[in-house]
Amino acid sequence: MNWTDSTELKAQLQRLWERGDLLRMQLEPEAHFPLRLSLKAPTSSDISDRFDAVRKWIAELASLPHIRLEWREVRHRIHGLQRLPDQVWIDSLDAALAITSKKREAARFQLMFDETLSKLPVLQPWLKKRPMQALDLHDRWPQLLAIITWLCEHPRPAIYLRQVDITGMHSKFIEANRAVLSELLDLALPPDTIDERYTGIGQFASRYGFLDKPLRLRFRVLDERMQILAGISHPDIMLDADSFSGLDLSGKTVFITENEINFLAFPKVANAIVIFGSGYGWDALTSAQWLNSCAIYYWGDIDTHGFAILNQLRHHFQHVTSFLMDRESLLRHEIHWGEEANQVTHALNCLNVEEQALFEDLREHRLGKNLRLEQERIQFEYVMNEVLRLTNTTKMLNSD
Repeated sequence: MNWTDSTELKAQLQRLWERGDLLRMQLEPEAHFPLRLSLKAPTSSDISDRFDAVRKWIAELASLPHIRLEWREVRHRIHGLQRLPDQVWIDSLDAALAITSKKREAARFQLMFDETLSKLPVLQPWLKKRPMQALDLHDRWPQLLAIITWLCEHPRPAIYLRQVDITGMHSKFIEANRAVLSELLDLALPPDTIDERYTGIGQFASRYGFLDKPLRLRFRVLDERMQILAGISHPDIMLDADSFSGLDLSGKTVFITENEINFLAFPKVANAIVIFGSGYGWDALTSAQWLNSCAIYYWGDIDTHGFAILNQLRHHFQHVTSFLMDRESLLRHEIHWGEEANQVTHALNCLNVEEQALFEDLREHRLGKNLRLEQERIQFEYVMNEVLRLTNTTKMLNSD
């Protein structure tokens, strides 16, 4: 028997609640109530075969609170005239909330909506679109409204997020709620105060005119004759992007590697520096125009992500040369092959012919499934010889 019972009626309303529909109906109840629910009733054969069960089903349905039944009469060939429920109605929002036991939550949402209507009515469409998310934010909603109001009064404030001083809000609140604040601020702020070039929570500060932590870049000087810091040979330096761009190392050789130990152990090379890479993040390099007059060599993992990172770097500096990312290096270190968890599958348009062929072999599993060779697994003597070849020298600089 699959006749609609009290459990199924409640489940129908519960689904409306979970989708946020009941909260939306609460804002315009006259447009939605009475609300008709689906009803599957016994058939004529059910009355013949399960008459007692049908009578029990009718009695239980008729005894349910908060619902209204419409009836129909059926003349049965055996049991004569019978009166069966034909439609089930919920006449009011209060009845629906009583059945789902959600009156308290609905009252909270209504208070949130009323407060928003009085302070920032422009956010009403968001509340209607995302009522369940709004309800989850109930405890934080006053602070969120306060932040949005403050930013409307102080557009593009040019301070750090933690400098916003609002009573009752701790200094990390904005950072912790950037995702929802982005949606709300896009509705509340004038368009000319939003920098559309920046998207995502990682660029929240730039989008809404806050200061952001400066991009930093770490590099080592591989030749002590390059006196970047007076009196210090082979310094390991970290600079913000602006300071790095202000250096003048034109004509030098620049190596980039993604592994910190490789970075620290990189051999000493005349007129060269080595940069500790940052995966897909190359923004710190882009303003250093002097790099365009440097020979740049990139060393990453031999896997699909390694080639994707190289590809992205070449979008900024087309003349980058890869090293230790070739087929010979891969095959010589077969004993150290590993597995790449999630491969890059999209096309890469900045690889040369040899790189593209190896990338496609890796992507198509021609050499092995999800094959990778991490850069730190390459023998150091092999690294030294490759650096000598690239720099056209016969030996490294003395270490003393």
